[in-house]
Amino acid sequence: MVGREGFEPTKAITGRFTVCSLWPLGYRPTRRTLYRLGYCVPMPSFDVVSEVDRQELKNAVDQAQRELATRFDFKNTDSSIEQKDLVLTLRTSSEDRLRALKLLLEEKLVKRQVSLKGLDWGKIEAASGESVRQVVTVKVGINSDKAREINKLIKEKGPKGVSSQTQGEQIRVTGKKRDDLQTTMALLKSSDLEVPLQFENFRD
Repeated sequence: MVGREGFEPTKAITGRFTVCSLWPLGYRPTRRTLYRLGYCVPMPSFDVVSEVDRQELKNAVDQAQRELATRFDFKNTDSSIEQKDLVLTLRTSSEDRLRALKLLLEEKLVKRQVSLKGLDWGKIEAASGESVRQVVTVKVGINSDKAREINKLIKEKGPKGVSSQTQGEQIRVTGKKRDDLQTTMALLKSSDLEVPLQFENFRD
């Protein structure tokens, strides 16, 4: 029997079952052909996420702590940077030294390619004695407000036929053409969304 598109079904024996295919061995139908024949074919897609490389974050903090121990301008200021997972606590003797400590940390983060957009700086607080402290949280994931903003941006300014959907703390973007997805990535990269974004799980 000759199958659709004029191809004779190819048979393969696997254990107790016979598997039949409309395609000759080695033939790979195009996406357009599969759509025309009514096959369900997943659309090209990618995921938008906001994550941080935790090892690079730790490396940046370690480098800042080592430099802190050797710098003359921090001598006798009892300055420190403590890390508990994604929460960093800066302590020092005065607000002036705290600004310098914050700058030191940010320099090390940038060198380790940890985006400063993911930092949520808390208020400066009085600590023990005459010292001050400030807590900074490294944010991960895309919250609901930011997800709505990204979805709206893609809908209004993205290529025609590209759509997006929030899935937990990430966004799935789909489109018919690979080029349209790459254009959407460029759109998101160039927009000031105030959060670090990465693109994962590209499926063509």
